[in-house]
This record gives sequence, structure tokens and C-alpha cells, in this order.
Amino acid sequence: MKTATSFVASVAAIALAACSTRPAAPGEPEGEPINPIAATAAASVRNFTLGEFSALSLLDGTLSLPNDNKVFAVGRTPAEVAAVLAEAALPTDRLELSLQPLLVQTAERVLLFDAGAGGNMGPSAGKLSASMAAAGVAPATITDIFISHSHGDHVGGLVDAAGALAYPNATIHIQAAEWDFLKGITADQAAAFGIGRHAALIAAITPKVAPFAPDTEIVPGAVKAVDIKGHTPGHSGYLITSGKTSLLYVGDTVHHFAISVRRPDWTIAFDADPATAQESRKALLARSAASGQLIYAFHFPFPGVGKVKGSEREYSWVAR
Repeated sequence: MKTATSFVASVAAIALAACSTRPAAPGEPEGEPINPIAATAAASVRNFTLGEFSALSLLDGTLSLPNDNKVFAVGRTPAEVAAVLAEAALPTDRLELSLQPLLVQTAERVLLFDAGAGGNMGPSAGKLSASMAAAGVAPATITDIFISHSHGDHVGGLVDAAGALAYPNATIHIQAAEWDFLKGITADQAAAFGIGRHAALIAAITPKVAPFAPDTEIVPGAVKAVDIKGHTPGHSGYLITSGKTSLLYVGDTVHHFAISVRRPDWTIAFDADPATAQESRKALLARSAASGQLIYAFHFPFPGVGKVKGSEREYSWVAR
């Protein structure tokens, strides 16, 4: 399977950057968080507010991939990629991705969006538990987990090193097609997607999984699934709403804040259906730029919160 092979080859070969020294993105947090999430000075945690909700960007780690067209801009050239990276004032020999699950506290629930890599992606990933500890958030307080898709950097942290549930009191929400896909892959396919101990993972999480249909409102008035096709069979984003304020969690619709946004029609090897993923990516960027929708991007530079500006001629990411 080409996509799976590309995924594991890239992850296995990457040189991982140290995540604890990444500088904060520009822009101040909006407002003051509400209890019991307390403000923190930890470099791996960023507090912000979302209407009446408090939220945390939680750094799980970083991945660094060479500029060799094996993952990003498949069929293009390193020179083409380097030109886009240079325009964004980035190193041109590599592409760096952040990993940051999102935590949102409502009046009654504590919601986690994706669970990070766990032990699947090497020593500079799998730091979500440390970031949560720095923020003073106990795993047992998480009531709901929303999975965007079943790659190892999003589901690996659902279990701990012993294979037990990392969040024992949480319901795990995943689109039904994605849950069927995750359960049905072979051990070799799971390894290719960066999922270690696949059978043990499925056994541990099955009693907690609550599959949903595409575009379901999961938490009334607060969380609605958004079907975003192409990356995996049941890839889902989530629209999080508090009053007149909303945040769109986009999962892996986009990966790199320069390449994915400025060149959304370039092929990404991680996408199971590249053509559909490209159309989904372009449509999401167009809608978001037109509406001013606030976005949370799992792989963009920490803390991953911002907006898309521009038009079809060329979009850009504006961090906040």
C-alpha cells in the first residue's frame, strides 16, 4: 500500500527536533482561562479562550522530514518546495511539523481532540502527558476524546506504555467509517500507519468507543463533526462552538503551514485518496478565508491557532 509505506518510511527515518525549545508563536492568548484549567508558563502549553470555554494547545512533539518529495509535493521537485519554504523564511532542506492535541473545557465536560503519538513516533513525540501535567490537567478528568483519524500520531496516546487506557473515564468519539477502518487493518498495515501494538490498542479502547455518522452534532451546541474526505476513509474535523465564537479543528486536512496552504493542490503521500484530499483542502481554505473562520491545525507551528487569509491565487496562514 503506497500511502502506508510512505507514512512509515517517513516517520521511521525522520530526525526529530527537541520540542521543549520551540519559541512561542506570535500573538497573545485571548482573554483569561476559566478554572480549573489554570494559566501556565510552560513552553508546551498555550492557554486561550473560546467564547465561554477555556482551551489549551498541548504540545506532543515535533517531526522533521527531508525535502525529498517523498511525502510533500509528490511528483514535484525539491527546488519547487524550497522556493515555497524560502518565501516563508524557513529552512529549505526539511519540513517541520508540530503535533498538538487540543483540550477544551466546557461547563460540564473536558474535551480532548486527538490523543497524540504515545510511544509511536520516537523520542521527540509522545509528550502529551507531560504537557498535561504542566498544565495541571489530570487524565482522569477527560470526559470525551474526539479522534480525527487513525494514524499513529493521533491515536497512539489513547493507551499508556502498559497498554491500559490513558484516559479511563473518557468516551472516545470516532466516525463510524474510521472506526471500521482502524479495526480492520492488519498488523502490518497498522505498523505502516505508525500504530504500535494494534491488537492491544483495539482491545483497550473498544469498550469506550462511540462511533458517529458524518457531520453528527456530538455535544449539543458545542461540538459538531465535520466530514472532510480524502485523508483516511472516515477522517473528521470538529466545529467547536461557544456562543458566537467557533473554532474548526481540521485534523490532517492540512499538514504544513506553508506547503499545504500556499500549494493545496500538491500531492501529500499521507493522503489515502490524494485527489479527493486536495479538493477537500482547497474547499476548506476557500471557505475559511471567506468567512474568517478560526482554525486549529494539529500539525502547524505551535500552538496551531490561526486563520487563513488571501484568495485562490494564494492563501496564507496567519497565526494568532
